[in-house]
Amino acid sequence: MVNKRKIINDPVFGFLTIPNDLLFDVLQHPYVQRLGRIRQLGLSNFVYPGAMHTRFLHSIGAMHLMQEGLLSMKHKGVTISDAEMTGAMAAILLHDIGHGPFSHVLEHTLVDGITHEEISLLMMEQINLDLSSKTEQQLWAKRPLDLAIAIFRDQYPRHFLHQLISSQLDVDRMDYLCRDSFFSGVQEGRVASERLLKMLNVVDDRLVVEFKGIYSVEKFLVARRLMYWQVYLHKTSVAAEQLLIKILLRAKELADRGVELFCAPSLHYFLYNHVTAKDFAIGSEAMKQYALLDDSDVLSAIKAWISCKDKVLSLLSEAFTNRKLYRARLLTEPLTEQEKGVLSRHYIEVLGIAPEDAHYFFVEHVSTSNTYSEKDDSIDILYNDGTVRDIASASEILDLRSLTRKPKKLYLFQFRA
Repeated sequence: MVNKRKIINDPVFGFLTIPNDLLFDVLQHPYVQRLGRIRQLGLSNFVYPGAMHTRFLHSIGAMHLMQEGLLSMKHKGVTISDAEMTGAMAAILLHDIGHGPFSHVLEHTLVDGITHEEISLLMMEQINLDLSSKTEQQLWAKRPLDLAIAIFRDQYPRHFLHQLISSQLDVDRMDYLCRDSFFSGVQEGRVASERLLKMLNVVDDRLVVEFKGIYSVEKFLVARRLMYWQVYLHKTSVAAEQLLIKILLRAKELADRGVELFCAPSLHYFLYNHVTAKDFAIGSEAMKQYALLDDSDVLSAIKAWISCKDKVLSLLSEAFTNRKLYRARLLTEPLTEQEKGVLSRHYIEVLGIAPEDAHYFFVEHVSTSNTYSEKDDSIDILYNDGTVRDIASASEILDLRSLTRKPKKLYLFQFRA
């Protein structure tokens, strides 16, 4: 009989355990294993060479933090059943399962009208069916992930369990800040996740942080802001992503014209078919092909496209493969039509391309992020007298304007020619 009580050596949090058979079988599902072939930080390795960790590793880390947080709350008297514990851990293990290669790039290029969150739910339902049909199914109830899916969708009566998965202080963010900081080497992102988890409690079915943990919350919010601008929205990472988007859009344009391009069958499916939300359903061809698609398919195709007869796709693919990324320039205001015309004529003349193809060689892009949103679940601080206050009003060093302000940076990314 297979030993399913595994110990995993995680470089960030140390030894992690898989506590029961159901979570082990979820972890072994091909949909989850696919996350090991998708990088957590997409193209950030163009800036930080160590940022090569995967969404699989992040998902395991988030599951570990979920376990630690729930155990901490149980020790404080919060009633949490074993089924709720497993359901919440399965939900966070599967929270990223619908991500495609290089994060959101596919949502902007090859798939129309459906988000990775919607695909995640479909994949969860498929795993639920697959586990129900396993020969050892008698070990658990029919549809063993019903509770996990309900928690993920915030349809389970105990709202705080969903907050641990998706809120402004969830275990997803705690893990990715610690993990991305570790692998990128950007120390500003390191947060006191262990202390934050120890400070969690529940009041009126809502997640709260005990007052002793307020400084850890403040550091968490500052770290998140710094990581966004220093890592996630670094101009070079964004330049690489914009270049990748242009490559896939060009490949899609050529595919629509009937030009045959080298690529893996899964990528071929999305290039040569107009895939929309209606194509995604449990057991559909779109779902099967999406579940096979990972970073290696895209990277191998781009490397092969360097030799493509189409000059635009060849130039863009060679630039991406050899890290000749778009040059980034910060703008104070959008380009005028006259300025766009000057850029277009430059590339037409220098590269010898058709006028209608010039737009592939430059792009305007707005990068934006906010640290805290009043519209989402607040981060609530529990005082010793039992009162609860939002961190935006409880903090002495963070004010509401600085927390909720959404700074924007307008960039011009242009091909080096």
